Amino acid sequence: MFFYLSKILQYLISPVIWIIVLFALSLIIKEQKLRRFLAIVAFAFLVFFTNPFIFHEFMRAWEPDAKQKTELKQKYDYVIVLTGMITYDDKYERINFKSSNDRLMQAVELYRLGYCKKIFITGGSGEIFNQKHKESDILKDFLVLVGIPECDIEIESLSKNTYENAFESAKILNPKENQNTYLLITSAYHMRRAAACFSKQGFVFDTYVTDRYSGNRKFTLDQIFVPKSEVLEGWRLLIHEVAGFIVYGAVGYR
Repeated sequence: MFFYLSKILQYLISPVIWIIVLFALSLIIKEQKLRRFLAIVAFAFLVFFTNPFIFHEFMRAWEPDAKQKTELKQKYDYVIVLTGMITYDDKYERINFKSSNDRLMQAVELYRLGYCKKIFITGGSGEIFNQKHKESDILKDFLVLVGIPECDIEIESLSKNTYENAFESAKILNPKENQNTYLLITSAYHMRRAAACFSKQGFVFDTYVTDRYSGNRKFTLDQIFVPKSEVLEGWRLLIHEVAGFIVYGAVGYR
């Protein structure tokens, strides 16, 4: 039930939905002052949530700092990669990689450079209606195809969210019963929630964030003044993560 409620919630907390609803109400409500107020608020939201500079300041405050490879302490037994980076096209039988595929690409890079012995991929299907394709199964096949030895890849394909990623991974890796070392990889915006969940399950690990939204501040005209529609999606991710972090704490998932 929690999984389905979280999927519904991610649409309700989207700034796009807020803006559309406010504009719609400003058109249908009869009271003139209230209509004008709602239209002003909708326009203000539109300006605020499409401003790149404002978004990056908020995201910078949320995302953990990235690390240089030279800052990694040791050679890890496992690099743990959280899924949520692909969809699968049944018709053409191919993987569609999303922006968060940095999680996998940088894990492969670290593996190839000798920073970790094995790659552990956690995640089944995060879709509500399509549980057929398990993401970790697909990604394991992909890694084998591009030359990673199968013996160096382990997966769990039952989990549907971040809490289950940690819970199901702990069943396989048994972090409380061995001395293995772990490096946790996920997107920067997702790391706070992921790290909290894995710590809750007894993992002791270092972190390595990928596909960061925030970088060096840019005081350029296009960043400060020019609205960008793609920023709306960034806000949806950020609000989703902050809300998820709060809810996970409330229900004891972290």
